[in-house]
Amino acid sequence: MLQGWIQIALTLLIVVAITPFLGGYMARVFQEQRTILDPILNPVERVLYSLAGVQAKENMTGWQYARAIVYANIAMALLLFLIIMSQGWLPLNPTGIGAPTWDTALHTTISFITNTNQQHYSGETYMSYASQMLGLGYHMFTSAATGLAVGIAFIRGLTGRPLGNFYVDLIRGITRILLPISIVGAIVLIASGVPETLAGAAIVPTLENPALSQAIARGPVAHYEIIKQLGENGGGFFAINSAHPFENPNPFTNLIQIVGMVTIPTSLIYTYGVFANNRKQAWLVYGMVFVIYVVFIGVTAIGEYQGNPAVNALLGGQAPNLEGKEVRFGWAQSALFAATTTGTMCGAVNSLHDSFMPNGGFVTLSNMFLQIIWGGQGTGTAYLFAYLILAVFVTGLMVGRTPEFLGRKIEKREVVLASFLILLVHPIAILIPGAIALAFPDQLAGISNPGFHGLSQVIYEYTSAAANNGSGFEGLADSQPSPLAIANGTATSATALWWNLSTCFSLLAGRFVPIGALLLLADSMSRKQPVPMTTGTLRTDTGLFTGVTAGTILILGALTFFPILALGPISEAFQIARGIG
Repeated sequence: MLQGWIQIALTLLIVVAITPFLGGYMARVFQEQRTILDPILNPVERVLYSLAGVQAKENMTGWQYARAIVYANIAMALLLFLIIMSQGWLPLNPTGIGAPTWDTALHTTISFITNTNQQHYSGETYMSYASQMLGLGYHMFTSAATGLAVGIAFIRGLTGRPLGNFYVDLIRGITRILLPISIVGAIVLIASGVPETLAGAAIVPTLENPALSQAIARGPVAHYEIIKQLGENGGGFFAINSAHPFENPNPFTNLIQIVGMVTIPTSLIYTYGVFANNRKQAWLVYGMVFVIYVVFIGVTAIGEYQGNPAVNALLGGQAPNLEGKEVRFGWAQSALFAATTTGTMCGAVNSLHDSFMPNGGFVTLSNMFLQIIWGGQGTGTAYLFAYLILAVFVTGLMVGRTPEFLGRKIEKREVVLASFLILLVHPIAILIPGAIALAFPDQLAGISNPGFHGLSQVIYEYTSAAANNGSGFEGLADSQPSPLAIANGTATSATALWWNLSTCFSLLAGRFVPIGALLLLADSMSRKQPVPMTTGTLRTDTGLFTGVTAGTILILGALTFFPILALGPISEAFQIARGIG
């Protein structure tokens, strides 16, 4: 037990140690200050700006920034859809994989442009190397850089600066942050045993009968794996994602992946502190989120360490819950990975979330309901400060002071946008399609585990889509059936069609509507004239206000989603306890 907790603690210490260095570097990048990569990348970026026709010094309004994001993503989505549907005759397809169904291709396209990477297919059997590298891998950079650009634009607006230029932020996010770290990370992963090859599947004799052979899928995994984690993408090269030994072969690569997925969102809070010239507030906010994060890790880890009471009764003693987990990671690293991947909206998995105890189901769902621990790439930081704006407004009403944040008044427009963003869009994208699916459990939902757990399975799928996370509770018939299964009559594509199309609604609503609201909120804040601080000003860089913000976050999250948690993992926990009591 002690070893597991020590592993968790050391990982968290590494994350905290990286924060000021990467956070300060990102602040210099987006403030266009001098960095070590300038001699190499300045000429490259000038060429890219020229080819794209971008005026590097031209600032955009909130609407212009949002429109640029939509136009760029439409163009990239069309290209990705064509690549996937044409993969049967494109090169880099050594195993001769044909095109998937149109609904699977559409869902995959929308999933990857929204930085969700929710997968209703098995990567090694449904996607060629060309689709994985030129299509999906490309979007792992652009979708992550889009979220990062939104986060930086929001920070600029919040601190009274112009929002900047989307195309410049997109390019600099890729060239200065994502690509350099990915190159180093890919080399480390290759050295640690992750394959990187264009060769087809390896044909080897089986252990049971050397006269028989089996095909072992492989491919260009290492470079794909690092951007999957660093960009909070989460889409696996193989079906079982980071539980696969070719994606995540040992505890060291597991450490690299955990640190990779959390390092940018944690560091962005420090970046805000540099922009606002208020590192104290940044560390207070960081500490608030860190405490919730650690508590959620502890809740998940305790549940997995204590194990299933029913199994423990059969064994005559306590044993960790290792169902659905890789023994090379164990209960501790599986719990840490699950709490981190749903907190950061990465969605990669090194264990089956469906097999976790109710504690884990509660935490993974809560992370995606709140979206700020640590939240999506860039957008999570923006969500966090939207909560701060609501906390300022609520606190100002309670104490009779003018709501102000960073010297700018919080008025009706800002409150409406923040409330719309936090209290309306996310629940709609989850609860409405979830209710429809639950109304038709056999025809649409395809629930394999009825009862409280089955409800969690359905709601998890839509929550994962709306939060741009992409992980799955599984147990649903949401994957494209194999041609053999359809021919044998053992599966149909009707349920997969429902999941593909209905989650597309949640993917799009959960990504682009909040981005638009965030940019309009930032634009509104950037246009306000700062007012001088007086004795009546509510200071937001104090421990008391940070505590009020934490309460606001948890109360709003509880009011919105607690009924789902009560009917899902909480009821399941009582059911398990009553079953052996």
